[in-house]
Amino acid sequence: MKGVKPAKAVRKKEKMIKQETRKPRVQKRHQSIRVKISGTSEFPRLAVYRSTKHIYAQLIDDEKHVTIASASSVDKELKEKLAHGGNIDAAKAVGEAIAKKAKAAGIECVVFDRGGFLYHGRVAALADAAREAGLMF
Repeated sequence: MKGVKPAKAVRKKEKMIKQETRKPRVQKRHQSIRVKISGTSEFPRLAVYRSTKHIYAQLIDDEKHVTIASASSVDKELKEKLAHGGNIDAAKAVGEAIAKKAKAAGIECVVFDRGGFLYHGRVAALADAAREAGLMF
């Protein structure tokens, strides 16, 4: 059988469609936010990170590069209370916990850093719960 090409040679190179991920966009937004926002010892930065399963919050002093306090849905106290760490109820509990830890450290005012995430849903719930518990921002 002259003139017959192997099956591999006949097939055209197919390009796969790559699914666009959100992470690069979130990181780009966070970089543009961090240019404008910085935490000090008097007004630390309340940084929020949200994953699909959990939510995290930290009070950060950017001048000294120190984390003053942190709370997350992974913490032992909160994990026992919560059925799932990636919902609005968990975000409210983490917001209250970070506000209590800030009060214990003598901090009343903070600068809110949403971490590139949209101020909606869990991020907004955490912020509202922290405000209700006594933090000012």
